[in-house]
Amino acid sequence: MLTRRSAVFAGLTAAAAPSVAWADRGAPRAATRHGPVIGRRQDGLAVFKGLRYGAPTRRFQPPEPPAPWRDPAPAFAYGAASPQRGDEPNQSEDCLFLNVWTPGTDAGRRPVMVYIHGGAYSSGSGSDPLYDGTRLAARGDVVVVTLNHRLNALGYAYLARLTPGFEDSGNVGQMDLILALRWVRDNIAAFGGDPERVMVFGQSGGGAKIATLMATPAAKGLFHRAATMSGQQVTASGPLNATTRATAWLKALGLTPDRAHEAATMSLERLLEAQSVEDPILGYGGLYFGPVLDFRNLPRHPFYPDAAPQGLGIPMIIGNTREETLGFMGNDPKNLGLTWETLAARMSPGVMRIDITPEAVIEGYRRMHPDWSPDQVLIAATTAGRSWRGAVIEAEERARAGAPAWVYQLDFPGETASGRKGAFHTADIPLAFDNVDAPGSRTNGPGSQAVADRMSDAFIALARAGDPNHAGLPRWDRYELPTRQTLLFDVETRMANDPRGDERAFFSTIPYVQPGT
Repeated sequence: MLTRRSAVFAGLTAAAAPSVAWADRGAPRAATRHGPVIGRRQDGLAVFKGLRYGAPTRRFQPPEPPAPWRDPAPAFAYGAASPQRGDEPNQSEDCLFLNVWTPGTDAGRRPVMVYIHGGAYSSGSGSDPLYDGTRLAARGDVVVVTLNHRLNALGYAYLARLTPGFEDSGNVGQMDLILALRWVRDNIAAFGGDPERVMVFGQSGGGAKIATLMATPAAKGLFHRAATMSGQQVTASGPLNATTRATAWLKALGLTPDRAHEAATMSLERLLEAQSVEDPILGYGGLYFGPVLDFRNLPRHPFYPDAAPQGLGIPMIIGNTREETLGFMGNDPKNLGLTWETLAARMSPGVMRIDITPEAVIEGYRRMHPDWSPDQVLIAATTAGRSWRGAVIEAEERARAGAPAWVYQLDFPGETASGRKGAFHTADIPLAFDNVDAPGSRTNGPGSQAVADRMSDAFIALARAGDPNHAGLPRWDRYELPTRQTLLFDVETRMANDPRGDERAFFSTIPYVQPGT
């Protein structure tokens, strides 16, 4: 009988079989601990796509290393992404793949830059054109890695308190990342990389995943520098809230808690659709699934009550964009042309995500910035109160612990699909990758290449030496209290002390609980 699992392994064996179609004697080859692989030459680099770092997954179970193979496996195309809602192509539960761009499969021992994609914990993959590692690898003589891992309920549904046999289910998405980093440790030297100089960097959900890894014992020693871009994880989901969410999800599937194990064999379509029910903790939106404080894999919150000691020895960049929420709200015509009378209705709890009245926010901003329009106040307040808060807390806690981070704020504007300009969420991705002209880049106006030069070189410098300073930047000082030194990336990049300090101080009086946790 051909089971799902045996069919997958059969497909893997077929894919790895020798073929004259790809047996080019000049093609780059590497020997991993699991078996040999063959890639392609592209723009002067050796490129390997769809490298298997894990076996086909078992639903809600920890990942396992791949079965070994003997014949060279072709690595020519991106592997499947985790199942998710939306239009991400090529989805499968068999999704533990990564990609490598390297200047050479030699003994170069180059710095390694591992990118963890965003999309909260629910969507995305490592194969977006913005994440193409060609220019970054060539620019810095570094090895670039992108990857896929399990997302949404498949990676983070916490069933441990509902049924036996699923003790790790709330964090298997993070466990996938750890397995990928172990693959890097064990194999990257064969691709010209240095396993002792591994930097992880990620935007949005990718940054949050990194912050969580910095508090995860199993990830200790697997990376040596970190950069988070508009992505923070002050607190993880508590186990009781995570159980409440899992119970709501099971109810949408027609299952009672004692039948939770049946979700392991239900159709993917049903599992994904059921995630659209209202979140019982937040009271709005679909269900949040993210890392869980399970005291098994994750023993503490990443940055509460302080910065996790495990991560303090890791040199770190923490970044954000000045008009963060323009990326979420800027294309909605209802958020344009506002008046002081209509502004409050656009600042609902689901938008602000903290417990404060819209009227108090509006009054505060009109006092601080009497020249701003209602449209400006909406984006500034939602950015400062909702998106930026976590980054500020992380930077403050690192400073208090004597391990200050380098902090940046992107001021250089991109342009949204609707034509609005600002430094919105995701605008720094093409800059960090030096991909301003890549498909999907919206940060490609005049001056963008100069900003990309500075930012990508800073990330490369951190990967190489543990310090982002380089000749093209003004001196980038670490973020300390009370000075709050911050690098402002723009056409004229400069240092500033406590930028937007009035907004920071205003929201610091409101208790912050990371949305979703």
